Amino acid sequence: MSNDSLRAPRAVEPVRGSSALDAVDLVVLDELARDGRMTNSALAAAAGIAPSTCLGRVRNLMERGVIRGFHADIDPAALGRDLQAMIAVRVHSEARSHLAEFGRQMAAVPEVENVYFIAGADDYLIHVATASSDALRRFVLDHLSAHPAVASTETILIFEHIQAAGSPESA
Repeated sequence: MSNDSLRAPRAVEPVRGSSALDAVDLVVLDELARDGRMTNSALAAAAGIAPSTCLGRVRNLMERGVIRGFHADIDPAALGRDLQAMIAVRVHSEARSHLAEFGRQMAAVPEVENVYFIAGADDYLIHVATASSDALRRFVLDHLSAHPAVASTETILIFEHIQAAGSPESA
């Protein structure tokens, strides 16, 4: 689930050509963003609608791509991957036609938590979690420096992650 809080009803741009979200959709999304495991009956009660209507709304939001999925947010340190970093990657200009392919390749690597295609001097920001500084170094050498599309990288260590207000962990 997204960590964005959707508390205040507001006009929302349609997703993938879908119609705008109404106030009930916003309540459903807000509740699910805070607790993706909430039962349908509790979600319906919070939204003030019947459980069957709620189920239909959630399915519709999923079909429209508004709800992108449900997942467990697992602390990488619990899996022995205590060292996290953001790695800025710039690709060679001749490799720009293959940017999407590069992003998919990186997302498939086990150490990678998230891949962001970004604007600016760099092309990608890759969030990784590894067991040690040596494992991080090996990741950069094996998966980035050795990749023919990569022109340069900059590794930024993450000392602490503070959850944004309105996210499930801060509630």
